[in-house]
Amino acid sequence: MSRYIFILLTTLALTACGQETESPGKTAEHATAEKHDDHGAKEEHGDHDEGKGHDEGEGHGGHEEAPGTIHLSSEQMKTAGIKVSLLQPVPVAQTVKAPGEVRLNAYRTVKITPRINAQVIERHAKLGDKVEKEQPLVTLSSVEMAEAQGQLLLADKEWKRVRKLGRRVVSERRYLSAKIDFQKSFANVKAYGMSDSEIRKLLGQKRSADGTFELKSPISGRILHDKFIVGEFVDAGYELMVIADESTMWVEARVTPETAGMVQIGSPAEVLVNNERYPAKVIQLHHTLDETTRTSAVRLELDNSKDRFHAGMFVTALISTSNKNKALQLPEAAVLRSSDGDWQVFVQQEEEGEFKAVEVEVKQIIDGKAVIEGIKPGSKVVTAGAFFIQSEIAKGGFEIHNH
Repeated sequence: MSRYIFILLTTLALTACGQETESPGKTAEHATAEKHDDHGAKEEHGDHDEGKGHDEGEGHGGHEEAPGTIHLSSEQMKTAGIKVSLLQPVPVAQTVKAPGEVRLNAYRTVKITPRINAQVIERHAKLGDKVEKEQPLVTLSSVEMAEAQGQLLLADKEWKRVRKLGRRVVSERRYLSAKIDFQKSFANVKAYGMSDSEIRKLLGQKRSADGTFELKSPISGRILHDKFIVGEFVDAGYELMVIADESTMWVEARVTPETAGMVQIGSPAEVLVNNERYPAKVIQLHHTLDETTRTSAVRLELDNSKDRFHAGMFVTALISTSNKNKALQLPEAAVLRSSDGDWQVFVQQEEEGEFKAVEVEVKQIIDGKAVIEGIKPGSKVVTAGAFFIQSEIAKGGFEIHNH
């Protein structure tokens, strides 16, 4: 029993010594590993801090401009021809707004009518066609024209015979009679509607005296009315067609007599259609009042080379008067539409070469000048080269860095 107790005590003692011997080694190994882990963590943390510091440095060191602003160098400004002017109120002619109606220019409108009773034989143009001067429109046939053509042929032959014989052979009376008969017959067929080219063909025996003749367009324009069918018999004076040169149109604006007294011939004006403005000018002033509305008519001339306007359209007329008020005015090219459709100008900021887009309200555009509101007097506004600035801002998506 004592032996077993001794062996047990000895085993316990040896086990305790082994643990004490192994523990220092294990602790050193763990310390080394922990030191390595701590170093890696510090490196990783250090890298993270460095990256963070770098990002913060970029955020504070970079230059970010406000939307709608741009910096331009002096070379860019010179190349683009950018000019800046101090915006100050100037005397501007006061405008009046009046309802108006687009009408045909009566001085460039013609009616195609036969001068004698006739029948429509053939059509050469139709409603809406654009025709040129001297272009055939319709062919007519008339008994009166046939008689006149026959008389012209006889008079022409007699006149040629008399001229060939000469004054020494024929009497003075016969000579003058033949000459007058030819001139009278020639005038008759021309008055009935034959053109000079048709008469020459008739006298040259290149066509017969069948009573047919053509009506030709006296101007270049568009056929606006067409009131006949082929085969129809029409009386003299019947309106077959109406042709108008629509390159310029009239606008009849109705104003009060007091306002009419402030309007002068030649004054600039505008025609407002669907929020779009088109330049015009005053060409006539009526001196009688409308019996119903007791208003006076002011006639404007409007360029219609792009065929935007047609007779009967209702528009708004903005007419410049002799009265003047002070207002802010810029060249029309200095005021542009922004991406959202509003009007804007470019104002120079405190730093030279820095410009900012500022929205404004356009009150009127008369004679190439825009009257604006919504900006302080004394602002330095771009008056030339605004389109270049707008293009540069648009290309950079409103984040331009042109230093």
